[in-house]
Amino acid sequence: MRPLWQGAISFGLILIPVKMYKATKERNLDFHLVREGDLCPIRYARVCKSTGEEVPYDKIAKSYEYQKGDQVIFHDEDFKKFYSKRTETIEVTEFVNEAEIDIKYYEQPYFLEPEKGADKVYALLREALKKSKKVGIAKYVLHNLEHLGVIKPEDDILMLNQIRFDSEIRKPIDLKIPASKKFSEKELDTAILLIDQLSEAFKPGKFKDTYTDELKVAISKKSKSKTVNAPKSKIVKDKPAEVVDLLGKLRKSLQNAKTKEQKDMRKKSASSK
Repeated sequence: MRPLWQGAISFGLILIPVKMYKATKERNLDFHLVREGDLCPIRYARVCKSTGEEVPYDKIAKSYEYQKGDQVIFHDEDFKKFYSKRTETIEVTEFVNEAEIDIKYYEQPYFLEPEKGADKVYALLREALKKSKKVGIAKYVLHNLEHLGVIKPEDDILMLNQIRFDSEIRKPIDLKIPASKKFSEKELDTAILLIDQLSEAFKPGKFKDTYTDELKVAISKKSKSKTVNAPKSKIVKDKPAEVVDLLGKLRKSLQNAKTKEQKDMRKKSASSK
């Protein structure tokens, strides 16, 4: 892996030189844009809107229109000068309980690797976070934007999970959200029973991207036959449950969940023999 960023974690007077690596990988299949008929490749060009001329990348700058018709130009050097040392550090400003951070703020995880000679102080922060059961809240600059992140130990590595600023979270003021609805205690109890029946420990490894796998199969078929028929959907579109039938739907779902659990238990029992 190539490092995405190099700098240092800073908290108090301590500096920990680190390299940052993206902890996720892309799942997209690499489709190319072509002209149908002759498969001529399509490319995107940077074109001047006024003249239609293509503009070389080294002639492109960023501008900001601070008032109608007036703009200021920024080059890469300007951004570096503006952020100065902030582009080189992940500054931990405080430590909090991880449970206090709402899941909607989490955005992108990164690995943090210590630079040569920084092993001891890296391990010190890692163990201190583990023992205190805290996470560090940090600010850093990446791609000309200031970000907020959470530093947390994950086994032997320190992870930086980029989180959103509160100002980035929209308020659902325009959405039509139902207020309290009338339903019976029996309906509520049955819904809770269904939740309990379907509850288990979260194991992320069991969830697979089946859509991409099916798409790969379709690509393979298309490459051999040049045509492929869409597979028949196994999903049965049911009519929306009417309110009067809510309890019946809940009970049926609960029974289905129990039946599935019994089948899984029989399978496990048979495989262990």
